[in-house]
Amino acid sequence: MIHFALNHMTVARLSFRDLVALAKQLGCVGIEVRNDLPQPLFDGMDPAEGGAFVRDNGLRLLAVAEVKRFNDWSSDKEAEALALMKIAHAAGAEAVSLIPRNDNLGMGNGERQANLRVALKALKPMLEDHGLVGMVEPLGFEICALRYKSEAVEGIEAVGGTGRFKLVHDTFHHTLAHGGPLFPEHTGIVHISGVVDQEVGINDMRDPHRVLVTRGDRLGNVEQIAALQAAGWNGPVSFEAFSPEVHLLTDPASALRASMDYMARVPA
Repeated sequence: MIHFALNHMTVARLSFRDLVALAKQLGCVGIEVRNDLPQPLFDGMDPAEGGAFVRDNGLRLLAVAEVKRFNDWSSDKEAEALALMKIAHAAGAEAVSLIPRNDNLGMGNGERQANLRVALKALKPMLEDHGLVGMVEPLGFEICALRYKSEAVEGIEAVGGTGRFKLVHDTFHHTLAHGGPLFPEHTGIVHISGVVDQEVGINDMRDPHRVLVTRGDRLGNVEQIAALQAAGWNGPVSFEAFSPEVHLLTDPASALRASMDYMARVPA
């Protein structure tokens, strides 16, 4: 069984309240909210009120996203992370999302690992103080300074952060990074999206290619989830589609339900 969840990016045009209603309608276990959409977090609602609204609808507030370029640590980045953690804590969220720099800087071998450890070491007590998990999401792009999950796990273990930090297994980015170990024991959440464009090369895939998971998906979403579950992982699997085509759907509920049904019935 797959425990589906819904990242606000998938239905970026919906209000926070409509996001919650849709997730409830689809039988999702929870939602992820984001600070990089046009509308404010919780549509401007007080975070405590927003979090209560999520729980009152039988859902978990899985994560508040995101601290961008977290591995480019500075006093400004610390302030940014602290502000997001305060919001997440007030809302009763389980985690905050930590997104690495993706600008082809800080890429040197040794430099990448050192920068990551500096950030993780600083973030760990902050997360502990707020009762939160830091969801670290390696990005498979060639210009990302944290491309591989193995490097993330090494950094987490080096700072004694196992359990306080978890990985986001993103099926899109896992494919772009050419696969590799799954690390189910370190995985907190799975992000799913599909690529059905049969022409684009893997190294040329970008966020606008990311649609819902349907027949013709080139990322092997079903297989990746099955492999994680076979290894003992059974956490939330959250839709995170970036394509404008998905954002413009007039009936996202039907499209999401069809994708859920497809994944449930396709043998891995």
